Amino acid sequence: MATKTLLDARECAATLNRLCCQLNEVHFPWSNSVIIGLQPRGTQLAKALIHLLKTQHGVEEVPFGALDITFHRDDFRRRDEPLAASPNEMNVLIEGKRVILVDDVLYTGRSVRAAMDALGDYGRPTRVELCVLVDRRFSRELPIQPDFSGRRVDAIAEERVRLEWANDVPTILIESIPHAAKR
Repeated sequence: MATKTLLDARECAATLNRLCCQLNEVHFPWSNSVIIGLQPRGTQLAKALIHLLKTQHGVEEVPFGALDITFHRDDFRRRDEPLAASPNEMNVLIEGKRVILVDDVLYTGRSVRAAMDALGDYGRPTRVELCVLVDRRFSRELPIQPDFSGRRVDAIAEERVRLEWANDVPTILIESIPHAAKR
């Protein structure tokens, strides 16, 4: 499997900082906004963003939740192997709040659709926004677009965009998928 680095750790750190600036510009002082990370990889990105908001952008508190979408996916019962659910950590109120859904890569839009469905179990936010580190823009199956994106990528169907994390900063990789391993 051939792998190439799209953004290294230094470039990703700058991209995360830019996302924090954009989020802070819209949501400061964060009294009516909540960040919800999609389990598992979006949660890791959400925690990294919150850490930066607190340590480098003067934000005291950012309400946070972690949402598992396993049982809301449209392919839940269509896979050969059962999907493993992650725990929900939704100890935050979203009723009447502005919710920022955070995920690592936006591809077809199906995970985001499932997340919006799952959010309904916890209340009715006034607005839902989407923040992703990578937007694979020409791969959408649903009319879903990010409000905040770190990098737009034009990867073909035979490529997978993957993040490798080290010290709260990712590296973004693009891998060529062997024909037999396509999902």
